[in-house]
Amino acid sequence: MENRMENLAGFVNGVANRKALNRWPYPICLVHLTTGIILLFFIAIELLSLFSVGAATPPRNLPRTEPLLATNDLAAELVAGVDRFLSKKLEETFALRTNRAQPNLGVAAWRGIQESNRMRFAHLIGVRDRRVAEPTLFLKAPSGEAEALAQTQTFDVLEVTWPVFEQTFGEGLLLSPRGRKPVANIVAIPDALQTPEQLCGLSPGIAVRSQYARRLAANGCRVVIPALVGRRLESRQFASGKGGVVLTGREFVYRPAFELGRHIIGYEVQEVLALIDWFKRTEPDLKVGLVGWGEGGLLTMYASALDQRIDIACVSGYFGDRRQIWREPIDRNVFGLLPDFADGELAKMIIPRGLIIEAAKSPEFIWRNKGGAPGELRTPTLREIKIEVDEAKRTAPREDFASNIELVISGESGEGAFGTDEALSGVLRGVSGKTATLAGSADVPTLLRRSDTPQGREARKIQRLHHHTEQILTQSRFVRDHFMRDLKTASLEALEESQRPYREHFYNEVIGRFDQPLLPPRVRSRKIYEAEKWTGYEVVMDVFPDVIAYGILLLPVGLREGDMRPVVVCQHGLEGRPQDTIVGNHPAYRDFSARLADEGFIIFAPQNLYIFEDRFRSLQRKANPLGKTLFSIITPQHQQILKWLKTLPWVDEQRIGFYGLSYGGKTAMRVPALLTDYCLSICSGDFNEWVWKNASTTSPYSYVWTGEYEIFEFDLGSTFNYAEMAALIAPRPFMVERGHFDGVAPDETVGYEFAKVRKFYEATLKLNSRCEIEWFNGPHTINGKGTFDFLHRHLKWQPRPSADK
Repeated sequence: MENRMENLAGFVNGVANRKALNRWPYPICLVHLTTGIILLFFIAIELLSLFSVGAATPPRNLPRTEPLLATNDLAAELVAGVDRFLSKKLEETFALRTNRAQPNLGVAAWRGIQESNRMRFAHLIGVRDRRVAEPTLFLKAPSGEAEALAQTQTFDVLEVTWPVFEQTFGEGLLLSPRGRKPVANIVAIPDALQTPEQLCGLSPGIAVRSQYARRLAANGCRVVIPALVGRRLESRQFASGKGGVVLTGREFVYRPAFELGRHIIGYEVQEVLALIDWFKRTEPDLKVGLVGWGEGGLLTMYASALDQRIDIACVSGYFGDRRQIWREPIDRNVFGLLPDFADGELAKMIIPRGLIIEAAKSPEFIWRNKGGAPGELRTPTLREIKIEVDEAKRTAPREDFASNIELVISGESGEGAFGTDEALSGVLRGVSGKTATLAGSADVPTLLRRSDTPQGREARKIQRLHHHTEQILTQSRFVRDHFMRDLKTASLEALEESQRPYREHFYNEVIGRFDQPLLPPRVRSRKIYEAEKWTGYEVVMDVFPDVIAYGILLLPVGLREGDMRPVVVCQHGLEGRPQDTIVGNHPAYRDFSARLADEGFIIFAPQNLYIFEDRFRSLQRKANPLGKTLFSIITPQHQQILKWLKTLPWVDEQRIGFYGLSYGGKTAMRVPALLTDYCLSICSGDFNEWVWKNASTTSPYSYVWTGEYEIFEFDLGSTFNYAEMAALIAPRPFMVERGHFDGVAPDETVGYEFAKVRKFYEATLKLNSRCEIEWFNGPHTINGKGTFDFLHRHLKWQPRPSADK
């Protein structure tokens, strides 16, 4: 205004000072009078623009906010900031190990802590299912052919299978000494890209000096080599043979198992432990050793950390720093692995039993996303191996405990071949209790008949593990019923009181909570839209260090002092932006934010994290080892947004609702379940039998068949499906918007899960008007009819008479 007044005064002075007019007094008076009137007119307009409500030209930024000056892509800045935040958290996790260490513990207390750690670790890797009571090794040999697959002068090679769970079997090769009692029992675990046949010399691919199964068998050990699910990329198809996705076998098993609190790692650890069961049942006096390279090294370490019946473990080509585990194959993704179960901590769970760490060249390769998660494997540096070994030794309660960890270096810098003489001699010492000379293994196994193909064996194994997972899926609803048994429903007060521990469990154990206070928001804003009935502002605020919340606020024109309005937070879906919900008539969103603003609601449309494909999916990968998820960030972002919205003079803090489509509907199930400041929630285009949606390997609707590898959430199967999440939203109003032709799920599973929610609201809680579903004849889109009525009714807002419905 000041600039305009200065310009106007300059114009008046210019007119009054013209020489031509100075000669004539009457014209001068007339000019001064006229210009004075003009000046008063402009002053009046400026005053009205400043003090009248609903000004024609709203301010460039919102009151009590700083100007938003950023010119970069704010969505990209948000994702990049969260990436930095999570990277720092991974670094902090390892830095804090020193503070957590308790080096002066007595042996008894130390053992007690390790036993507690074993129980937690077993839970995280999915070692939960009871194995068969009396395991037996069954020989596999075609009728009429030789029992042994191959033989040498010192041992026979037999094809074997053994039960693990009901209808689930391990398969592999047994190397049994000929004509003498074995000196020890060994499980020799290959890498996921190797076969048992290679590890005993029946197939090419592994140098003789690295065939540790064959060499230990030649030295009198009875050796079983289990076959692992591999890492070859293959097209995985539905039962019908149509469609599918390109995945490794390990990721194909990992996906549904993870959703149900199991894991491909846990399944294969159980196969190893079933062999230990058999060893101890048939030869209880013989010592047991585990040896593994690459993925076999991982399984050796994990199994040995859990089972104290294992006398010695040799971990080769695996041990190292896990801060970059998010880059490794996703089948190694263990939720909550760090900070308590990094490699150094797992080594402490093995001692004082023997542990040999062989620093050797690891499996190395990189593959890009072809439907599954990208991943890479590399050889750990000798420096990082030594750091982890020192970490394990540093807090051992006694020096002799620490001395049971032996580091064997292959080659000059720990990048030589695996299966060194030194490492295998150490294994023999560990199982025999005396110094042993490692004999050679010059004799080559002679093949006596044709064996089963590794491909056929792996296909059977995957099929059996999927069958086991499907059985867990079928039983999961009863597990969740038992889990929710303490939810009280006699009164709304009892309900809300009993919801608190479930809400805490959901946040801390499933979603993952960062124990960190919100920053002062330091809100920045700028005007970007000016429509007939509302004005739009981009808004940015701080949440955590490096983490911002960003969105667009739509304020209806004509807001007056004391005019308290309801707010609807409108959430976009996968790869979306707030703008998609406001302008452009996007076929999925149909401008629902703008339409609700037209009806007089205040709207906030946040930018969510799920944008830029692998860039955001890597955030989930970084968060999971910390026991966190994308919603560990999204939830505090919404906390900060809600906190700020409540400071706006036009916002009724008791009437803030949530409405999200697709991934926004996924948000609508989780965030309002945790944040009770949302007074209602609408889930559009996402609600269904969510655990089934993620864990089924027989349905074409399942996420098992898509490229969304970040979607799987650990152990939802035994905790919170969508009905259980809705039970945390209750008694607040809850609605589902569902198109009959929405490809997210079939109507049957949507109706099945919603029936449980409606029963909870209407039959159990006697709340007959707070739970609704609108079925409409359309696809994956906002319908905006029944849901709009739902918002008006429960947010107690009637549209202006002139508003378009």
